[in-house]
Amino acid sequence: MPEEDLVELKFRLYDGSDIGPFRYSPASTVAMLKERVVAEWPKDKKVTPKAANDVKLISAGKILENNKTVAQCKMPFGELPNGVITMHAVVQPSVAKAKTVEDRGWLDLGNTWTLRKEACSLCGF
Repeated sequence: MPEEDLVELKFRLYDGSDIGPFRYSPASTVAMLKERVVAEWPKDKKVTPKAANDVKLISAGKILENNKTVAQCKMPFGELPNGVITMHAVVQPSVAKAKTVEDRGWLDLGNTWTLRKEACSLCGF
C-alpha cells in the first residue's frame, strides 16, 4: 500500500498525554486500534485498561464501533486532509463484578443502583 494512503492517528488520554501517532491502513478496524492502545498504554497511569473492551475511542464526538474501519471513521477535515487525526481514548471497564452496598441487597451497575432479586423475601424481588 502506498505511504500516502495510510492514515496517521494519535490517541489522547484522560490527562492530555498522547499515544502515537501511528500509521494505519484505511482497512484497519477500530478493534485493531483498541488493541494497539492497550498495548501502548503508559504503565505509570493511575487508570489503565485491562483489555481492548475497556477502551472507548471517540472521534468527532462519536464513539466508534469495533467493526468499523478507519476509512469509515475518517471525517473530512477540509484544509487538513493529510494531518494527524486525534482520537480520544477513554477507559470504561466493563461491569463484570457488581458491588454490594452495606450487604443489604443493592447492586452497583455503573450509574444505577438496583435491588437484587434474592434480597426481598416478602415480594420475591
